[in-house]
Amino acid sequence: MKKTFFYIASAMIITGTVFTSCQSNVKKVENAKENVQDAKQELKEAQRELSSEYPEYRTKAELTIDDNKQRIAELREKLNKPGKATFDEMRKKRIDELEKRNNDLRIKLYGYENERYTDWDAFKSEINTDVESIGTALKDLGKENSK
Repeated sequence: MKKTFFYIASAMIITGTVFTSCQSNVKKVENAKENVQDAKQELKEAQRELSSEYPEYRTKAELTIDDNKQRIAELREKLNKPGKATFDEMRKKRIDELEKRNNDLRIKLYGYENERYTDWDAFKSEINTDVESIGTALKDLGKENSK
């Protein structure tokens, strides 16, 4: 009798588990579909926000990058003026390095429009930091020239 009761109880537990797990899979699929719909909606909203914010930000960043480019040209002009103290090789290399970083920054700025896989706020922060560091380095390099 105990064996029969044990077998019946085991069979009921297994049957209950099977039916319960089937229902949860259906619920899991429904939840997954809802999550996908929510994610799609959030993506569309983020793209709309980005499409309105990116062009304005790009224009401002371009102006700063152009200012850096102009400052680099001025430093190169000072380098080539006769009668002025000439730059040493370290300063020449530093100008070349800053010019390359400035050009890479412009490429990165335009590359975001095509790739958009990074976080917008992190991207903006990184660009701002890079632009400021290049600008500061150019100003410091210009101050060293006047000495």
